[in-house]
Amino acid sequence: MRNLAFYLLTTMLLALPMSASAAPEPQDPKKQTPWGLYLDSREAYEMKMAQDDQVLFVDVREPIEIMFTGFTDVVDVNIPFLIANRSKWHPSKPNFAMEKNPNFEPAIARALQVRGLSKETPVILMCRSGGTRGAPSALALEGKGYSRVYVVVDGFEGGSIKEGPRKNWRLQDGWKNAGLPWSYKLNQEKMYFVK
Repeated sequence: MRNLAFYLLTTMLLALPMSASAAPEPQDPKKQTPWGLYLDSREAYEMKMAQDDQVLFVDVREPIEIMFTGFTDVVDVNIPFLIANRSKWHPSKPNFAMEKNPNFEPAIARALQVRGLSKETPVILMCRSGGTRGAPSALALEGKGYSRVYVVVDGFEGGSIKEGPRKNWRLQDGWKNAGLPWSYKLNQEKMYFVK
């Protein structure tokens, strides 16, 4: 019965037009992309499972962040959109300055090429919460020939709870909170290294 359900789900997903967006468009214009393609974490997982090597799934978080918050081996590669500059302090936050990775788009193009894929291939981008880096990382691909760029709107850790004893804990939505596979063990072959 379980295999039948998976088969039906897979068939349904493959029958959907590739431009279909499952998750609703974010209301905040800063979280929207020109493609208008949005998935929640469960939908991203289902799309990757159904289409496997015909989709490039990218974790756009900083590798040090991943080391402390966890990783899913379901993603194909970690290519950070922002990288911590350990020689600069953030002007208004108590942490290191985060700067755009100048190799972000070229690394995405290389990841596609290594897998024998083109810029026509669906690319799924996932950050921590779906907000701060999701759409901006997608916008870094705009005008560079990518035809289907999806953003995981709830990210890896999800959103923060606003009230109660666990206020500000990231326990709302997201990959980890959806019960999807993840671990604190990192896959060295998928992690981003500065050269």
